[in-house]
Amino acid sequence: MRTDQKLHFGAAYYPEHWPEERWAEDIRLMQEANLTVVRMGEFAWSTMEPSAGQFNFDWLDRAIEKLAAAGIVSVLGTPTAAPPAWLVEEHPDLLAAGETGRPVQFGNRCHYCVNSPEFHAATSRIVSAMAEHFGANPSIIGWQIDNEFNRVCYCECCQHLFQQFLARKFGSLDALNEHWATNYWSQTYSSWEQIPIPIGAHNPGLMLEFKHFVTLSYRGFQRLQIDLLRPHLRPEVWITHNFMGWHGGYDHYDMAADLDMASWDWYVATGHHDYLTSGAVHDLTRGFKRRNYWLIETQPGNVNWAPVNNSTNKGEARAMAWHSIAHGADAILYWQWRSALGGQEQYHGTLVDQSGQPRPFYEEAQTVGQQIRSVSKLLSGSKVTARVAMLNSYDSRWSIEFQRHHSDFDYLAHFNHYYRALAANNVSVDIISADEALDEYRLVIVPALHILNDRRVINLTNFVQRGGHLVLTIRTGMKDEYNCLLPSRQPGALATLSGVEVEDYYALDELVPVEGRLLKGYSKQWAERLKLLDQDLAIPMARYGRSNGWLDGQVAMAAHPYGRGMVYTVGVYLDDPAQATFINHVLQMAGVMGMEAPDGVEAATRVDSAGKPVRIVINHTAVERSISLPWPAFDHLSGRDVRELRLEPYGVAILTRTDQETT
Repeated sequence: MRTDQKLHFGAAYYPEHWPEERWAEDIRLMQEANLTVVRMGEFAWSTMEPSAGQFNFDWLDRAIEKLAAAGIVSVLGTPTAAPPAWLVEEHPDLLAAGETGRPVQFGNRCHYCVNSPEFHAATSRIVSAMAEHFGANPSIIGWQIDNEFNRVCYCECCQHLFQQFLARKFGSLDALNEHWATNYWSQTYSSWEQIPIPIGAHNPGLMLEFKHFVTLSYRGFQRLQIDLLRPHLRPEVWITHNFMGWHGGYDHYDMAADLDMASWDWYVATGHHDYLTSGAVHDLTRGFKRRNYWLIETQPGNVNWAPVNNSTNKGEARAMAWHSIAHGADAILYWQWRSALGGQEQYHGTLVDQSGQPRPFYEEAQTVGQQIRSVSKLLSGSKVTARVAMLNSYDSRWSIEFQRHHSDFDYLAHFNHYYRALAANNVSVDIISADEALDEYRLVIVPALHILNDRRVINLTNFVQRGGHLVLTIRTGMKDEYNCLLPSRQPGALATLSGVEVEDYYALDELVPVEGRLLKGYSKQWAERLKLLDQDLAIPMARYGRSNGWLDGQVAMAAHPYGRGMVYTVGVYLDDPAQATFINHVLQMAGVMGMEAPDGVEAATRVDSAGKPVRIVINHTAVERSISLPWPAFDHLSGRDVRELRLEPYGVAILTRTDQETT
């Protein structure tokens, strides 16, 4: 599947909200704002199908045609996130049930049970009709399935299907009981019908398998729609879903497997953009398919659902747009074009207000659109290439969230603790599944890989054997794939690779000092006492200072050569300065260095199909920044040759070298 080889700029548009005579003015303003694409239809079920089997697509035909005449292409959303009232009245059982068993109320979004047969039938009817009607339209370049999958259903239908899922997976109750250690608290099951959907704390194996079931349920519902659409679409038309970043409801790698392209919805909400953290979510989304993605929703100024719905600073959205492009986005779409007069999101930021007049933000959007248009040809087909990978495991994340052991320990915060130190060095990072092959990387960081399986052990061992540098962190290698404790100490089957084992782990109620020749700092929240297994080759990098007696003088961090590579075992949750020192050392040892830049300035790279790099330099601060380039360059936004680069607040430069670059 080839996605459109062009950078796009656009917004979500809802022509069904407005009189048709208004559309021409909207489209004129879109043209002046340099929009090239709009997304439509994802909440228009009641307009498209006002009663069962009665379809009304004429209005959408006209909207697509008018937009196309203005040079604006369309992305259509299947409207299944908003089942209409008439459908709920006909089939009230399609409503999802909450933890108490009570159905959710009609009137919001995603109020359906993802496994409801009645809802699947209604979905098949509307999606089939849309596919047949719009599938061949040359002005439609892509489709979005549903909108932000998120709800968990606890109805009897889902419980029955969950029990069937477990029977298929385990084959016998004896196998399930053994893997879940159900003789603990007399949880042993003698029939599949006894197994509940977990609510609150429960057997760790049961809780993990329910997450797998939710993933399978949404993937099946998504696949239902993909299979209905695909036969009617031109080969170059893509299908996506708009994920929600770090949302933990299901395994996004599994969900993305059936899509042509991943997309996501980025909202800062209260406060302002922090590029050292947000870059991780862009890289995460790029990693779902290991290819470029679309930022299919982002905020034009402010949202309406946060505690304080402040607006981004003037110019900040420009830096945010280029930040996303620098990490692999091929499109930036704002949500939404115009403020609806009613509904739950009346105060949400838009480009055009409820009167139809441009907001002050519209001018900033114009600038972003013009910049994207000016370099679209330069960046089309380019991608991010990384020599550093961070491994993300939803199973490990869920396992830790089920039993944190320290209330403040958060998988994502710990993950970002490592990412931020890399981003501060302007190092490109791939965030990929913990089960991916690692051949192309020099450095791999494995934050809290709680759950091990044979594939992960083999991949990591082969990676280091070939000369890779590997960082293992706290809470790695504690459990098997059924969320049961391994019968060995941490890091389980990685002990030979790391040359150490964890004698014990400690949730910390106070900071513990850590000191070595390389760094001096402290550990927060968590500490692991390391024992050197390979007395000849394992090297203590740091030891604990005086604290609880159990840790005093014990090994906190170790390095172990293995094959042609090196393994670093980090038994601590370092403070920021010590973490920066450690990561800088590891990057140097792995031979991975990014472009130097002042604090608050990001220097990222996309590489075109010929292997030529394009640097995207972004000032993420509200003050002017200057940077001395290590080589002469041409800035494609200003049209000037530069060596000393001065960036205005939230300013951007798109650079190619003017000398002969060597790699």
